[in-house]
Amino acid sequence: MRYTIALLRSILFWLLFVIMSSISSIGAVVSLPVSHHATIWFVRIWAQFHRLICRFVLGQRIVIEGDMPDIPVLYVFKHEGAFETIEQPMLFRYPAVFAKEELFSIPVWGQAARFYGLIPVDRDGGGKAMRAMLNAAKAALAKGRPLVLFAEGTRVPHGSAPPLRSGFAGVYRMLGVPVIPVAVNSGLAYPPRRWVKWPGTITYRIGETIPAGLPREEAEERVWRAINALNPPEALLAGEASA
Repeated sequence: MRYTIALLRSILFWLLFVIMSSISSIGAVVSLPVSHHATIWFVRIWAQFHRLICRFVLGQRIVIEGDMPDIPVLYVFKHEGAFETIEQPMLFRYPAVFAKEELFSIPVWGQAARFYGLIPVDRDGGGKAMRAMLNAAKAALAKGRPLVLFAEGTRVPHGSAPPLRSGFAGVYRMLGVPVIPVAVNSGLAYPPRRWVKWPGTITYRIGETIPAGLPREEAEERVWRAINALNPPEALLAGEASA
């Protein structure tokens, strides 16, 4: 019975979300010649609608533990599902999110993402792609935008604590800005690569700010521990053993 209710809720959720995503993506692209502010507005409305249907269709609550200032620093989020990627325009006024290059090839959505100011990450693009990514990140910081990075590189199930991708160290060193790590347990209610979603509480836990200029090993260790703060202790022990 519990699964049936979750399935019915998920069907309604996906139907509403796909319709709103289509409307918002088209609106963001069409409005760009008129006003970039309109593009930002469409993206925020999309994120607001997603949070609304998560709450009232899926039965999910959101809890934020700590302060998440909207300032030009590097945020590193735990990545357990699409939930926290869609949430970014709700957490910040105008975030610059690092996103996989292939996402920009999605019809309409990819155009809207590029116009909005997401930062493409081309892992196979070599030095030229890295320089373009860093230049885009520096330009976003200069405009006062927070940067958002999912340093594990992909969505991972709740309870998994893989090492950070090597790209984090390069971004941290080259940008020279503080890092604010954020743990998320979205995988419990909004599991990655699963069609059915579940009611429950999704928590953001903001960790201690990590200053710029630390040695690579120390910065990676502190970020890794902070973003996995909502994982069970055995996940951290397993992560340490595999490091």
